[in-house]
Amino acid sequence: QVELVESGGGSVQAGGSLRLSCKASGYTSDSYCIGWLRQAPGKEREGVADIDTDGTTNYADSVKGRFTISYDSAKNTLYLQMTNLKPDDTAMYFCAVGPGGYGGEWFLKAVQLGYRGQGTQVTVSS
Repeated sequence: QVELVESGGGSVQAGGSLRLSCKASGYTSDSYCIGWLRQAPGKEREGVADIDTDGTTNYADSVKGRFTISYDSAKNTLYLQMTNLKPDDTAMYFCAVGPGGYGGEWFLKAVQLGYRGQGTQVTVSS
């Protein structure tokens, strides 16, 4: 059974930083993509950042240069370091994992399979 547990959200002022964590377990495929997606009220769900089996990382244009994704395989924990946060970053952030090979739509496949955590709220005030 796949289990993803996020932590680290909170409220910060614009320009501040937060680090999200996601403890992952139960996903046994040799090829996978794990990452973060976010959902804000009235906005489309967005894949924020992901990392695949060979360590390749991808970022949404809106967060490039500000967010850094990493995965500690020894701890089975995914991280998202967020800096220079903006009010537009306000959203519920979810950790998700799915099969590799879906490119920018990895998070859609992960959600379709049900491999998504419960989320952690990030609120950025101006």
